[in-house]
Amino acid sequence: MTAPRTTAATPATTLSTSTSTTRVAAAHGGPAPDAAGTRLRSGPPGTVVDARDVPGLGRLTTTVLDPDDDLDTVHAWVTQPHTGFWGLGGLTRAELRDTYAFVDALPSHHAFVLRRDGLPVALLQTYEPEHDPVGAHYAVEPGDVGVHFLLGARGRPTPRFSTLLMGAVLDALLEPPAARRVVIEPDVRNERAVARAVRQGFTLGPVVDLPDKRAQLAFLGREQWASLRG
Repeated sequence: MTAPRTTAATPATTLSTSTSTTRVAAAHGGPAPDAAGTRLRSGPPGTVVDARDVPGLGRLTTTVLDPDDDLDTVHAWVTQPHTGFWGLGGLTRAELRDTYAFVDALPSHHAFVLRRDGLPVALLQTYEPEHDPVGAHYAVEPGDVGVHFLLGARGRPTPRFSTLLMGAVLDALLEPPAARRVVIEPDVRNERAVARAVRQGFTLGPVVDLPDKRAQLAFLGREQWASLRG
């Protein structure tokens, strides 16, 4: 949805992509970001910020990424051939660790590992669009939550796995009262990611030129998601 603007590539199973660290750093001079807990969940590395039982999927926990303890898992995911759009595959282990340590230090960008019944299955990044270069390319609204999502594993075979997982992620992202809309920015060339977002309920916005990619913006509001969930 990378390390905060640490990358630019996502696999077919990704909802969005990451970006380059320089993108984020360049955007970091504006007003102070939201107070902790108002829109984006966060905490010290290793903190479980969300846990829920998902029918058909199992126990899903969202843990603040630990740049040291989670390095092996994340490095294995971002260096797979199919994750080229995520944009971190060329980093060494030390560079990847430093990238996520940088993300952990930002008050407006956060990274998490999702676990299914204890098995790491996905990398999730959230950010405040007004404190990110993407915010210069569309009209940011109060409550916007920027997201990057990389599916790394699945665990036991499960029908509609990706749909169930992303549904649970969206439920968690839009649970804080101040979170009003999810914003994603997949690479426009990643047609499967764009199609997946549409199937999940996102409305496509403009195609914009970011420093590291041409991106398809897409939006999913709280009310729209609630109506889809029934």
